[in-house]
Amino acid sequence: MTLIDAAETVRRRAYAPYSGFLVGAAIRGAGGGVHLGCNVENAAFPEGTCAEAGAIAAMVAAGERAIAEVAVIADAAEPVPPCGGCRQKLAEFAGPDVPVTLATTAGARRRTTVGDLLPGGFSARFLGG
Repeated sequence: MTLIDAAETVRRRAYAPYSGFLVGAAIRGAGGGVHLGCNVENAAFPEGTCAEAGAIAAMVAAGERAIAEVAVIADAAEPVPPCGGCRQKLAEFAGPDVPVTLATTAGARRRTTVGDLLPGGFSARFLGG
């Protein structure tokens, strides 16, 4: 199963009763584990959780701290990139060269990197450490 296939499987489990916009994310950790997340909406906007954030939380809960690859899929006309907050979350655990595949359920693909998604991102180096 590819990373996109894993993201599509978890996408179908998303909880999106308000928008109907289901998103799945799969992250391959540096240790090889695959960690999944789907968006979970909440009636108290904006208290929902993005698919990418869920996958990162699953990775951390599994004991991994580094992302090797990311895949995100949605049923949209074109591949949908992560929101700004999730770009920052990905950059916390991934170097700028980590590959990101964005996909649609119809088969369109766009390959990019974490660095291209978040140029000039904020990092721990700014915290004086």
